[in-house]
Amino acid sequence: MILTVKDLTISRGGIPVLEGLNFTLEPGRALVLRGPNGVGKTTLLRTVAGLQPPVSGSVECAPDTIAYAAHSDGLKATLSVAENLAFWADVFGTSGIGDALAGFDLNALADRPAGALSAGQKRRLGLARLLVTGRPLWILDEPTVSLDTASVAMFADAVRAHLSTGGAALIATHIDLGLDAEVLDVGPFRAKPRSGTGGFDGLDESFL
Repeated sequence: MILTVKDLTISRGGIPVLEGLNFTLEPGRALVLRGPNGVGKTTLLRTVAGLQPPVSGSVECAPDTIAYAAHSDGLKATLSVAENLAFWADVFGTSGIGDALAGFDLNALADRPAGALSAGQKRRLGLARLLVTGRPLWILDEPTVSLDTASVAMFADAVRAHLSTGGAALIATHIDLGLDAEVLDVGPFRAKPRSGTGGFDGLDESFL
């Protein structure tokens, strides 16, 4: 297994939002998280990625296997498209950005500063970083935001290629990517309100 989650309870701002989660992810497989806005999908991904501790339960995954792509594209505006990818390749100790440029149709934009890109182009560049990480487990939070139909298909192709080489992906998305993937609805795992907390009703859903 690349990832094993056991009896996991997670919280945001000290308030439990999801509890009793159990799932595994094998090489070559994808798991899509579904559920209403604010239910806790982002918090779950952040916990699995090791960015915050769980309330209880466990996440079994080697930290150096994870590439995490959140809502931010993680770009340096003054660097060119190619320089951004080269920077991240250096961070992850890999070499070569050609596949990343080609995989997200960025060759014609290679010398353009990231700050001069459109929102969709920035998103493609942000996702292209995944291809230079060399990490087998992709954890992706609403990866298709700002992408047009053609770019969504491009991203789905990149995920399929990653899975075909033994990689895995954990994806929170409302979009049907056409992947051969399992789906986990996290709605039924909403945490029961704790005494004195009032549950999570009324919290800003962007933080969940």
